[in-house]
Amino acid sequence: MNLLSAENLSKNYADRWLFRELNFGLQQGQRVALVGINGSGKTTLLRILAGLEPPDSGEVSVRKDTRVAFLGQQPVFDESLNVEQTIFASQNDTLAAIRDYEHVVNDPNHSPNDLQRVMELMDTYNAWDYDAQVKQILGRLGILGDLLERPVSKLSGGQRKRVALARVLIEEPDVLILDEPTNHLDLATIEWLENRLATPSLTLLMVTHDRYFLDRVANEIVELDQGRVHRYQGNYSYFVEKKAEREQMETVEVEKARNLLRKELEWMRRQPQARGTKQKARIDAFYETQEKAKTKLKGPDLELSVKTTRQGGKIIEVEHLHKQFGGKVVLNDFSYVFKKKDRIGLIGPNGAGKSTLLNMLTGKLQPDSGVVDAGQTTVFGYYTQTELDFDPSQRVIDIVKEVAEVVEMADGSQVTASQFLQHFQFPPAQQYTLVSKLSGGEKRRLQLLRVLIKNPNFLILDEPTNDLDIITLNILEDFLLNFQGCLIIVSHDRYFMDALVEQVFALEPGGKIRQFPGNYTDYREWQKDQDAETAARPPKATASAAPVAAPPTPAPMAASASTPKRKATFAEKKEYENLEKEIEQLEALKQQLIEKLNSGTGNHQELADWAAQLKRTDQDLDSKGERWLELADFV
Repeated sequence: MNLLSAENLSKNYADRWLFRELNFGLQQGQRVALVGINGSGKTTLLRILAGLEPPDSGEVSVRKDTRVAFLGQQPVFDESLNVEQTIFASQNDTLAAIRDYEHVVNDPNHSPNDLQRVMELMDTYNAWDYDAQVKQILGRLGILGDLLERPVSKLSGGQRKRVALARVLIEEPDVLILDEPTNHLDLATIEWLENRLATPSLTLLMVTHDRYFLDRVANEIVELDQGRVHRYQGNYSYFVEKKAEREQMETVEVEKARNLLRKELEWMRRQPQARGTKQKARIDAFYETQEKAKTKLKGPDLELSVKTTRQGGKIIEVEHLHKQFGGKVVLNDFSYVFKKKDRIGLIGPNGAGKSTLLNMLTGKLQPDSGVVDAGQTTVFGYYTQTELDFDPSQRVIDIVKEVAEVVEMADGSQVTASQFLQHFQFPPAQQYTLVSKLSGGEKRRLQLLRVLIKNPNFLILDEPTNDLDIITLNILEDFLLNFQGCLIIVSHDRYFMDALVEQVFALEPGGKIRQFPGNYTDYREWQKDQDAETAARPPKATASAAPVAAPPTPAPMAASASTPKRKATFAEKKEYENLEKEIEQLEALKQQLIEKLNSGTGNHQELADWAAQLKRTDQDLDSKGERWLELADFV
């Protein structure tokens, strides 16, 4: 029996139907991920199911005594409350007992009577174990100390999201509905949340673009496509396979319906207006065929292909950067010379200084000391977390024309702003829509377009995956794999990082940056090994009178004996496979040239040409062979 059911739901928004007569059910223990392109109505459907927005028609029913909690992308709070009051605002008696207990214990002036009273309440509701869980949740989400007393009106966007997440997790509802729960969380917190949600007893409905999160948490994928739902019993990998099969079958069915419709349309037109003599079954079948033939087939994929500005020998040279705010050092003595085609992932806890470093590299923020020297040909493309800034009267095409009327593509051709928008899945009709009417994901896609239209050769992407649909993410990854400039990525999307990053810059306490060769998963595996070694290492015996020595400063990664063997990136594995084929082809060409030279059939000019070609082939074989051997060490 369903805990939550929806029957015949319909919703119209901005003069178009998001879905019509949609049916949906959620049973105990189901962990369902809702996927679909930006603007398909995912967030609207979640809000309707959570009872926060009414449908135009249809009904949502919740089983008696079932508690439903909802986490939105933009949490709404009572702005008059502080963080502690917001988190414990539930009417749950156990939570109320924990709230009173924590309040008394943290008050240095509490009376013995108050302490006795709240301890008895904790006993009454058997809340001690629950209290430990609450503390763990608050600790992992960084909601501690003075932050509990801060008014929610003073919180940043990321802090608001974490407070809202803490509230729904602490409430332990029967049904949990989450809209992009991983946004604004650092990677370590996402991994903790992943483990917490992947429990058999939990009933969950979520929207997320994080494909590792989908794979490890969801046991069913529901796709919202053109107002209809398609269910897939399995994780994200299974969904990708079965979706491709469904689209192929659907294409065949729609083409058949369109061919049949042309024949049936002639038959309908030949009939007299008095239709009583027509075969009713055939007429009904005609209208069913007509509806099927109107189905929109999958359009061409979003293709990101823009010209990259030529990059000179000098890109960016960073020397001894230092930055602190008040007494907190966020960057301490960082030096690095950026090289062509650098692909760097920048990671660290929230507030560690990632955005600070990026702003210094782009000149938006000056260091306290040190130098950032950018080459004359370096052209930045900086995609930030800041939401798209626009005038309410602006339309989609106006946003693009502010930057360029004409865009030069990678192949040298030029397209108009309108044509370029179509590459980004903004059809002509939508280009004259007010930007305010776009969904959150569509605004982010438009913001990305504005960055790429400048033809950058040094691309910085600060949380680019937030609010983008999975289809757009896959296409963006393909573009970035072929991007010829430098790339720095800050992202909590581990799948995205693993596919694109070849080096990790990890921000550590004290403003140090550890440079690690490999992708994010490589770094996490190395970090786990280091933690395990530290835990297993017995403490050194010291004389009781001797002072405890400070731990030594870690040596650079390149000199560390514990540095793991570097693993090949996704791009390097593809390069390795291609090199094997190219070397084989060059060996075959070399053999042909040798046979021609030994045959004695060529004239003087042909012999000279063959000899020159043989020399070039040998040089190619040497260079490609060296690169193949280099890659073979870690593939």
